[in-house]
Amino acid sequence: MSDRHEHPHHHHHSTGLRHRLSHLLTPHSHETADKVDPALESSARGMRALWVSLAVLGVTALAQAVVVAASGSVALLGDTVHNAADALTAVPLGIAFVLGRRAATRRFTYGYGRAEDLAGLVIVLTIAASAAFAGWTAIDRLLDPRPVQHVPAVAVAALVGFAGNEWVARYRIRVGRAIGSAALVADGLHARTDGFTSLAVLLGAGGSALGWQLADPIVGLAITAAIALVLRDAAREVFRRVMDAVDPALVDRAERALTEVPGVRGVGELRLRWIGHRLRAEVAVVVDGDVTVRQAHRIAVDAEHALLHAVPRLTAALVHADPEPAPGEADPHLPLAHHAAA
Repeated sequence: MSDRHEHPHHHHHSTGLRHRLSHLLTPHSHETADKVDPALESSARGMRALWVSLAVLGVTALAQAVVVAASGSVALLGDTVHNAADALTAVPLGIAFVLGRRAATRRFTYGYGRAEDLAGLVIVLTIAASAAFAGWTAIDRLLDPRPVQHVPAVAVAALVGFAGNEWVARYRIRVGRAIGSAALVADGLHARTDGFTSLAVLLGAGGSALGWQLADPIVGLAITAAIALVLRDAAREVFRRVMDAVDPALVDRAERALTEVPGVRGVGELRLRWIGHRLRAEVAVVVDGDVTVRQAHRIAVDAEHALLHAVPRLTAALVHADPEPAPGEADPHLPLAHHAAA
């Protein structure tokens, strides 16, 4: 079985600049601190994405609020409040990133990375609420059409809201994909739904300017459908993560890397799972049954090393060495058979 390499890394801070320079010059080293650093760096990137996007959304809401104050538009006030409130979904995700940095304990032996999945579920539910609210508002306006007041001001503020939210959506999704955070991708998709609601206000104002009062509710229904599509994408991202789904291409890469390790004669059961935005692996490799325990352990360490190079965002692998079957020899796993059948 390979070494875990998951020991305290307080020495990383004490070595200071010298360690950082050596890490930059030898990026493929997998000593303790070097393996933990990318995981902490990905969390830091996620937090940075949240702070930057919150700042942009704050400026966006402030700009909208200025136009609301100048125009007195109630419709625009609703959109501004909605955007500001929905920006707060970044809070549970930020808490999840902070929690995910905590060390594993005897109760939470895999750490706290799963908090990201819970934050993702909150975001998906918020998108569902946005879709329901947009649909209800559109139907209400359809049954009781009202002219949009202060059309130019509403159009400007709605355009600001759409631009701000769409920029934040692209930024969060890009960083989320880069660090492997399904929850951050879902939060980016959520920002996109807020941009859609601002777009609905913009198009509705345009329709009213042309004298078509039904433009507002009809556009609202179309936007509701668009939000439903975004909800489907976000729910799929988060649901797959909660169910421990991984990209099959990652499994293929891992298998190919293992077969190239000297001493590995076959790859048995291979499992990958996400814990937050970090991957863990469990695998059984077949080795020559006549090698010593030390040699088998060396092969297992080499196999883990190969996996860490081959699979992005993998932080740990548990490698089990199975002896190659010999003619007439009983299956060494036979004592476990009745447990597997239970």
